[in-house]
Amino acid sequence: MDVRAKLKEMGYDLGSTPRAVAEYVPAVRSGGLIFVSGQLPMRDGQLLAEGRVPEDVDLETAQRCARQAAINGLAAVDTVLAGDWAPFVRIVRVGVFVNCDHDFNLQHKVANAASELLGQLFGEAGHHARAAVGASGLPLGAPVELELIVEARP
Repeated sequence: MDVRAKLKEMGYDLGSTPRAVAEYVPAVRSGGLIFVSGQLPMRDGQLLAEGRVPEDVDLETAQRCARQAAINGLAAVDTVLAGDWAPFVRIVRVGVFVNCDHDFNLQHKVANAASELLGQLFGEAGHHARAAVGASGLPLGAPVELELIVEARP
């Protein structure tokens, strides 16, 4: 599967992996699993939005941020796979953290934007286990952070 081409058909650009903002790597492979570090909704070196949901960032914007963070996670996987997605098996798990007010309880709706994108992109292989968690703050003031675990044949 040509992930870059399929994403382009869907209206997205895989781009390159955003640089890590501290001392870690964007993704690491261990056997058949690729662990993707938390990805922020960065595009062209800038956050798509900043702040807490829904106080500073509305639900629709937070969902757009979740999709962008997922794309950035896929870019990290693409780097580990050296652009060859033939060994890809499936998305195993997605973790989505939402910078939100203490009474906000729609984290699942924010996370679902990323889940839907992965399902549209990979079909059954994009269906995954997931956690959607509220957080009192995220790096750089991002409204969303997303991590992935991906299975790929060694």
